[in-house]
Amino acid sequence: MTVDALTDVAGVRVGHATRIGGGWLTGTTVVLAPEGGAVASVDVRGGGPGTKETDALDPRNVVQKVEAIVLTGGSAYGLDAASGVMAWLEEQRRGVRVSPNPAHVVPVVPAACVFDLGRGGDFRARPDAATGRAAVEEAAASAVGARVREGCVGAGAGAVVGTLKGGVGTASVVLGSGVTVGALVVANAAGDAVDPETGVLYGELFQGRVEYPDAGVHGTAQRRLAEVAATNAPPPLNTTLAVVATDADLSKAQAQKLAGTAHDGIARAVRPVHLLNDGDTVFALATGARPLDAASPLALNEILAAGADVVTRAIVRAVRAAESMDGPGGAWPSYGELYGGGAVGA
Repeated sequence: MTVDALTDVAGVRVGHATRIGGGWLTGTTVVLAPEGGAVASVDVRGGGPGTKETDALDPRNVVQKVEAIVLTGGSAYGLDAASGVMAWLEEQRRGVRVSPNPAHVVPVVPAACVFDLGRGGDFRARPDAATGRAAVEEAAASAVGARVREGCVGAGAGAVVGTLKGGVGTASVVLGSGVTVGALVVANAAGDAVDPETGVLYGELFQGRVEYPDAGVHGTAQRRLAEVAATNAPPPLNTTLAVVATDADLSKAQAQKLAGTAHDGIARAVRPVHLLNDGDTVFALATGARPLDAASPLALNEILAAGADVVTRAIVRAVRAAESMDGPGGAWPSYGELYGGGAVGA
């Protein structure tokens, strides 16, 4: 049974740590690989990224597998959350072995952040090592194949897409070959997810089931968004983050290609994208449970196409699952409040 989430890739778990209220509107999300790690790579296309350990994921470099990926709020400050994940992994003896002693490991924990500073009212309320530890502990405690909470949770707690509330979303697909491809996104973009002419989510234009909002509803929504834009501070930095995972047996170079083509999924759902004030980053994980067809040099193609597709769907789900926020740091209505409807597939 699948749950249309990143966790449909066997052995991959997701955990969130969320802080909302009392000046807080932020959090951390951890994607935990199966024990022993997964082949990993990354593709960064935004002009203002905030990342950690991404150089280790270059196919030319020595590290082949990682045990976890951290997505976090708090801008560059929030990258400290990875330290808590690293400490937990060391306790579990999970990481790169650096001596014959099995306790001597160095966990490589790639991380990327979104800008949400001050959105809860307190600029200094941001994730730290304890937040990261809480998120990885939740991931480790979850069941294999568990549903993933979406919307204003974890790294998506303070996420904003244009003038709408953003958040976390996830989606997956099982290909005809039996390979599973899943994605988890944190939608927090300077661009918009909604076509201003119609009110349709850009990402739904690629799903073949578009329902155009009533013209009156759309007009009211546009007036509300204009009011919000006039009162909120303009977002100085924004980022869409994604983790795309598959159970296919990929090399590090193939994983990097998957991360790169998955950016197409962001470009379908958010316009504009990959700006200088974006930090758009996609990580790819491959658990290696299913070999590719060695007789077909293009067998990777369907996985590449699926990666982009599930990222698009995950962004749609993130925007639909988000809840309106109105507090000392600003007001961000949700798509559901303005246009109705719940999370896709909910």
